Amino acid sequence: MSTAIALDVGSKRIGVAVGEGTFAFPHSTIERTNVRDDVAAIVALARERGARTIVVGDPLTMSGERALASEQIDAFVAHLARAFDGAIERIDERLTTAAAQKALIGADVSRAKRKKVIDQLAAVGILETWQARRAR
Repeated sequence: MSTAIALDVGSKRIGVAVGEGTFAFPHSTIERTNVRDDVAAIVALARERGARTIVVGDPLTMSGERALASEQIDAFVAHLARAFDGAIERIDERLTTAAAQKALIGADVSRAKRKKVIDQLAAVGILETWQARRAR
């Protein structure tokens, strides 16, 4: 069973999910500091978990176009690729944060608690999408 981690990379935080086989679980939220330290934390986690793949959410526009946010992720992925010796895959992340937010509100989770886990749940959505595509 292969392990993968997924990232929902934002400007302030990186949500992390871990997947084992067909299961995806929220893991942690990394508070952004600088690219070098952010990448080092992600690579350390991947090694600790034995992950051979890192899946990174690609923030496309609602029309499916690449925009400034996608270009910023390109630069982040380039740094990550220099430090990680496994596969790095990109997956469309449109609506993952919105879906996570809706689920948390539906579960009556307070705003303060939502802020702590929203990025992790968005990363779970990214990972589940990737897992479903692999299963096909």
